[in-house]
Amino acid sequence: MAWRRQSILSAQQFTPQDLGEILELSRLLEERLRKTRNLKLLDDYVLATLFFEPSTRTRLSFEAAMHRLGGRVISTVGVQFSSLAKGETLFDTLKMVESYSDVCAIRHSVEGASTLAARSIKIPVINAGDGAGEHPTQGLLDLYTIHRRGYLEKPDFSVAFVGDIRYGRTIHSLVQLLSHYKTRMVFISPPELSLPDKYRKLLDAAGVSYSETDDIAMLREVNVGYITRIQEERFTDHREYEKFKDAYVVDRELVETCRKDLIIMHPLPRLSEVATDLDNHPAAVYFEQANNGLYVRMALILGLLDVRL
Repeated sequence: MAWRRQSILSAQQFTPQDLGEILELSRLLEERLRKTRNLKLLDDYVLATLFFEPSTRTRLSFEAAMHRLGGRVISTVGVQFSSLAKGETLFDTLKMVESYSDVCAIRHSVEGASTLAARSIKIPVINAGDGAGEHPTQGLLDLYTIHRRGYLEKPDFSVAFVGDIRYGRTIHSLVQLLSHYKTRMVFISPPELSLPDKYRKLLDAAGVSYSETDDIAMLREVNVGYITRIQEERFTDHREYEKFKDAYVVDRELVETCRKDLIIMHPLPRLSEVATDLDNHPAAVYFEQANNGLYVRMALILGLLDVRL
């Protein structure tokens, strides 16, 4: 398939056929891991993880994925722990990584950093989050979570995105992926944090039905609620962050008034936007969602290295 042996930089690069293959490969890997903890498919392969922004789930799941496949991991975490702190350019760092590894996952605060990386080195590069741009592997694991719950096949499937729509890179990626499916979308946010125009144009071109509102009550009308935190690190004015940080709270009381088939997703980390009283509710799937990152990232690493299951 076209996605194999290619860098993963944007959700936009995947065709419906690519997505079907990735979803199926992820499912097969999930089944395999129930029988054995090390698939031993990537002996002598090395993954480099370069995380210049904070991460827990993405970095650890990439590293766990490589270990479960039998490979090895080298990493640097934070600018202060790399030679970038000494003034080395990102290009020079990447050239060293190219010498030491077979595939590289990079997170950076600057939008487009992963694209620069892919142009600079010959090994496959995975965008693990670039500023307020995209987070394609999170989008893929979100898609897998929705798929495993059977919603992609529903003729009336609908999803509400709640919170920071403007800067939410996980939303930007998932919106692009879901545009390949029969989906109705609702974007719930303060007007100042609404969907960027380029994604409106993408949805219009794909013929996707969507609406925008600031009313959290619209959550009652959908199958999937995708909640995101208001991201303090994206605001240049802290007063603006304080204005919006508690704009929405999804708790058990609200969910109990919603559709019985509703599931609540969140890319994590969360602050106050998803109450802890929801954690043991049947609708809450955000921990399952995070766990699915292992299978999806295993599938992506295998594909980029063109190793068959």
